[in-house]
Amino acid sequence: MKKYIGLLLLAMFSVASVSAQVEQKLSKIAVRKNQFVNERGEVVVFRGFNTSDPAKLSRSGHWTRQYFEEAKAWGANCLRFPVHPSAWRELGEANYLKLLDQGIEWAESLGMYVIIDWHSIGNLRMGLFQNPGYNTTLQETNNFWRTMAEHYAGRTSVPFFELFNEPTDFNGRLGSITWPQWKEINADLIRLIRAYDPDKIVLVAGFDWAYDLAPVRYEPLPFESIAYVSHPYPMKRQKPWEPQWEKDWGFVADTYPVFATEIGFCYPTDKGAHVPVMADEEYGRRIVDYCASKGISWMVWVFDPDWAPMMFSDWNYTPTHQGAFFKSILTK
Repeated sequence: MKKYIGLLLLAMFSVASVSAQVEQKLSKIAVRKNQFVNERGEVVVFRGFNTSDPAKLSRSGHWTRQYFEEAKAWGANCLRFPVHPSAWRELGEANYLKLLDQGIEWAESLGMYVIIDWHSIGNLRMGLFQNPGYNTTLQETNNFWRTMAEHYAGRTSVPFFELFNEPTDFNGRLGSITWPQWKEINADLIRLIRAYDPDKIVLVAGFDWAYDLAPVRYEPLPFESIAYVSHPYPMKRQKPWEPQWEKDWGFVADTYPVFATEIGFCYPTDKGAHVPVMADEEYGRRIVDYCASKGISWMVWVFDPDWAPMMFSDWNYTPTHQGAFFKSILTK
């Protein structure tokens, strides 16, 4: 009996030690001026991948620890979980939270941080969206973030909430929305989240499918500890890219943290090739170098063999062109 108790205490101590190591590894992240820093005051730059929707991966049997181990082996220190409103409703809050909890636990145990992203595309003010999978409402969005804020309050491995994936009016096809109106929607969400967790870093996207942050130059949001998002895919602007990037969104990184939560490319002949992601390794080199010059964190879209631009072509994790490029960058 004494031997059994001793083994039980040793097991409990081992679990506690592992948990302590994980918590120590996943230091609390905060904003200091235009940078992310850990508890020791060290600057942290995040680089990693978007998963596909956790519900999609779960249905196909690939929301597994192996999937997370592979992302870690490819060099990620952060993963972005895109939660589609349609998948959230279909699976239900309780079941979807179980998926998120498990994914966060795997990421945390491997030393990777997590971004939770409300993955809609369109005009939230008018309730018009790019396709039915993105359909949501302002009320549902508020409720989603209230649930996330309460559930993950104080969870250091989930430092980031990305409020809305890609705001756009689709050149008027999805109605109209102004920057002041978008600021007000985001301000309400930030205040709601911080009623539960004042330390969560909120990520705010600009218009043009989360590309354009030009209004931030004159009308930033009146909050501390936020960061701005851009998705600078290669076809958003013509070459030379760098002057356009600087003018449209990169300048923000001189004052506030910027997180490029989606970058990526595929060849025009690749499976799933579409506007605005068609390019080659030249884009990859230039976006990586530009972000490095500005201290900008980035996530590649997407760690999946079905959604494009994909990083691997099969569930043996065979790299695609962009997969091989970014894996090489991250594992050097």
